[in-house]
Amino acid sequence: MSRGKGSNIFSGYRALALCCNQVPHVVRFHQKHREFYLVTAVGAVFHTYNVKRLGIVAVSNALPEDITCLAADRMLVFAAHGSSVKAFARNKEIVHTYKGHNAEVHLLLTFGDHMISVDRDNRLSIWDVQSEEEYLQLNFDKIMFTISAILHPSTYINKILLGSQQGSLQLWNIKSNKLLYTFQGWGSGVSVLQQAPAVDVIAVGLTSGQIIIHNLKYDEMLMKFQQDWGPITAISFRTDGYPVMAAGSPVGHVGLWDLEEKKLVGQMREIHTTAVSGLTFVHGEPLLITTGEDNAIRVWIFDAPEGGGRLLRCRMGHSAPPTKIQYHGSDGQNILSSGRDGTLQSFSTLHERFNKSLGQGSINKKKSKKKGLKYDTMKLPPITTFASETARQSYWDGIVACHQGYLISTTWNYQKTSMGAHKLEPKRFFKDRTLDVYSTAVDITSCGNFVIVGLSSGHVDVYNLQSGIHRGQYGKEKAHEGQIRGVAVDGLNQLTITAGGDKMIKFWKFKSKELIYTTTLDASPASILLHRDSGMLAVAVDDFKIAILDSETRKFVRRFTGHHNQINDMTFSPDGRWLITASMDCTIRTWDLPSGCLIDCFLLDSAAVSITMSPTGDFLASAHVDDLGIYLWSNKTLYNIISLRPLPADYQPSIVMLPGMCQQQELETSDDEEEVEDQMIEYDSSEQLGEQLVTLSLLPESRWKNLLNLDVIKKRNQPKEPPKVPKSVPFFIPTVPGLVPHFAAVEQQTAEDQSKVVNLGILAQKTELYMRLEGAVNTNNYDLAVKLLKGMGPSNIDIELRGLAPEGGGSLEVMLSFLQMISYMLESKRDFELAQAYLALYLKLHLKVIAVEPVLVEEMSKVSVLLEETWMRMQTLFNQSMCLLGYMKSALL
Repeated sequence: MSRGKGSNIFSGYRALALCCNQVPHVVRFHQKHREFYLVTAVGAVFHTYNVKRLGIVAVSNALPEDITCLAADRMLVFAAHGSSVKAFARNKEIVHTYKGHNAEVHLLLTFGDHMISVDRDNRLSIWDVQSEEEYLQLNFDKIMFTISAILHPSTYINKILLGSQQGSLQLWNIKSNKLLYTFQGWGSGVSVLQQAPAVDVIAVGLTSGQIIIHNLKYDEMLMKFQQDWGPITAISFRTDGYPVMAAGSPVGHVGLWDLEEKKLVGQMREIHTTAVSGLTFVHGEPLLITTGEDNAIRVWIFDAPEGGGRLLRCRMGHSAPPTKIQYHGSDGQNILSSGRDGTLQSFSTLHERFNKSLGQGSINKKKSKKKGLKYDTMKLPPITTFASETARQSYWDGIVACHQGYLISTTWNYQKTSMGAHKLEPKRFFKDRTLDVYSTAVDITSCGNFVIVGLSSGHVDVYNLQSGIHRGQYGKEKAHEGQIRGVAVDGLNQLTITAGGDKMIKFWKFKSKELIYTTTLDASPASILLHRDSGMLAVAVDDFKIAILDSETRKFVRRFTGHHNQINDMTFSPDGRWLITASMDCTIRTWDLPSGCLIDCFLLDSAAVSITMSPTGDFLASAHVDDLGIYLWSNKTLYNIISLRPLPADYQPSIVMLPGMCQQQELETSDDEEEVEDQMIEYDSSEQLGEQLVTLSLLPESRWKNLLNLDVIKKRNQPKEPPKVPKSVPFFIPTVPGLVPHFAAVEQQTAEDQSKVVNLGILAQKTELYMRLEGAVNTNNYDLAVKLLKGMGPSNIDIELRGLAPEGGGSLEVMLSFLQMISYMLESKRDFELAQAYLALYLKLHLKVIAVEPVLVEEMSKVSVLLEETWMRMQTLFNQSMCLLGYMKSALL
């Protein structure tokens, strides 16, 4: 059995559409930057946003478990997970770890150089931040006093205030480890403790919905407020000169209370669809930050005279898991996502500020606005599938969506970020709307003018997107007997392909609606996906198999098996070579269409419900069961040399964690594995693949192509004026001419070697090529001579060949040897273009000498025969290839 090591192609990059959760946020002030930052927990990591623009600044390293609570001081951010607490520096790196609890930590408080943590076993620990040592430990009886809130009252040195589920409060001195005072409470559990701007005054939020403003010094209740929305979840005070207190609730409302007039001055209703988990007024500014379990961060500004807040900026994702995701446009920068919360949203892969929310689907917008979200009976059910096209989105709606169990298909406008102008409904169901018929599949033509909608009744309708008018249907009565499982239109609006629950796939003429071809499957298709550029249709079947159908030949060209559960989604790579599939067996598999093999497979903790590949091929995006995030996987083949080999039939994929869900650990590979990887990456090609093949050299064209025109080039490059000798010539170390400059060796002569008699042998010195050609006459091995010529430049080659003739200091034997070297190169079929270039220059320089020497003429005739044989063979191969290419281009398959 072959075990996998994760994905060969995809690597976890980052998570999108995650902003916050039920953990209360923390707002901290950076002294150096003079700016406020917001820290929110998202699963096992926390995000840091700047309040000014609400742009994400940093994402922390992941923890082994989900974060349960947060706290921060001026330098560090503290995050609890399970029974441990970690301290992060620079919003990213873990610098301290505090271990000692035996139960889950649910409360944290920073206290000068100390940090206080409380766990579910009612144990309170005080830690020294730097030394990580436990300074003090307090244990409380769960029956008498279960800690539910903790606060350090302002100006109360070494004192903390604890609130309990039983309703009482205790004031402790942690230096002397003494209980100073017990406040009896108000008959209800304490959920929130918050310091008021005034000294000695705190706000106590109770589970009964009451808010108590209490004076600690005199144990006196100053005022009391009641909210009817359930327990108080968060409290905050304005500090910019207005005596206003805000209180959060479990239903998403926030109440605003005037502390001077002791009355409710405003209600911010439905600012979150779930409980308000965090609520903070920015110090000295009229800004209120709210976070909720609905995965939304909102900043409200209080600049209106009536005192209410208006939305200033927002970051939000889905409050329920996504149902389908798809890249929008050809730039690969935006992902459209529909969720179970009924919203359609667009998430940018570049920056959160480009995110868009197209809103909640509604039958009647005007009535919905009057009633509000909570009481909206006009709300449409969640979107199950949608199609988008950018071709005409500037003129009319470019997105069409099908809703769960709903007949009408809705249009959406991406640029206006709202629902569109049309609701597409076939007239045949006007008389009887009680029929259980709903839209199941949709596709938009590449021109953006028409939309095809498939229904559960087997009907397939065509609409005009600009006007919303019904333009016909496929089939006399129905297109299929069963439910429509998928529809697709080719890139030229010639073919419409429909798949039904009757196990049939039908091809129709797009314009005339005429049935062209029908093919039957072994089982009902679950979904279909058409790659418009290549015409390949992927069909996911209910028996967990995948079939690839060529839309031009109408034949099945590939069949893939390997999934063990329902196939949720499919996507093609931009070039159509890969088909990537996601299944309920928690695997994502990549199939190579040309080879028909599985080339990548990896296992996840939760099944992917939808996947989409970027049009640029750089990312794969996935959405998962019961997960609010959209996860990006980078394509490693774009920036790395990856050897993709077919995976064996018994391949067992290993689990890969979602991006941002695990600590980044360096993979340790053995020496053997590294050697194998090196062999896969670096392929050392042999000098000649086969003796019958003609092999070219690897030299650039500039080294041999201009040998015949060298005299013309030299004449053209001749300087107009002679070079001027500088007055003071600097010292240069002499170099040897050549392609690679070498310093000339200094020859030291002794007194005995020096002589006034001229040695004529030095004047007639033979070149290295001359000596190589002389030596090769007997051995018939010209490899060294060819290697020497390959290392020379065009000018050097010209000089060397001129010196082969007798009038240039050469001999007939060397000229004959050069022709034999050309024959050797042609027979070995190596460096073919060099042999042609050298021979052409040789004939140009020495044609007159060859013509009068019988020995050279005889050798030249042998070279001519070799040349003709080689060229005839190459011409035959060229003709065969051209014929085959011409046939493939023109033949009708």
